[in-house]
Amino acid sequence: MTTTEAQSPITLRCAFCSTQNRVDFARAADRPKCGECSKPMRLDRPVKVAQDDFDATVLKASVPVLVDFYADWCGPCKMVAPLVDELAHQHMGKVLVTKVDTDRAPEVAAKYDIRSIPTLIIFRDGVEVERSMGFEPERVRAFLEEAAA
Repeated sequence: MTTTEAQSPITLRCAFCSTQNRVDFARAADRPKCGECSKPMRLDRPVKVAQDDFDATVLKASVPVLVDFYADWCGPCKMVAPLVDELAHQHMGKVLVTKVDTDRAPEVAAKYDIRSIPTLIIFRDGVEVERSMGFEPERVRAFLEEAAA
């Protein structure tokens, strides 16, 4: 990742008031705040992304993005969740870690041919570069390390 990439803003929806915010990803550790409600934009944990903000948050990001496609009822998804949480914390400021609920974002799930969950995909410059289906913690760690480099 170049210095220019690290200083590029990303677009995130506030978890509290749903306002879209431009956030300087390089300053993720500074706990940026929502411009509307002043609540923290927590980047040390996965950010939930909806169908209507997927393109702005994931595809237009200038940093690598890990997307966890999941559903609340999915047992294996619950097994993957702690790994995704850990990765978000470890790679804060290097890789944006997001979660997409496939039940609430069926068009996004269909577009990326999500046929089983959990599916984790790394996007770089709006393009899928790696995919993992099921519970593959070592594989996911390895490709996230590569993406963060």
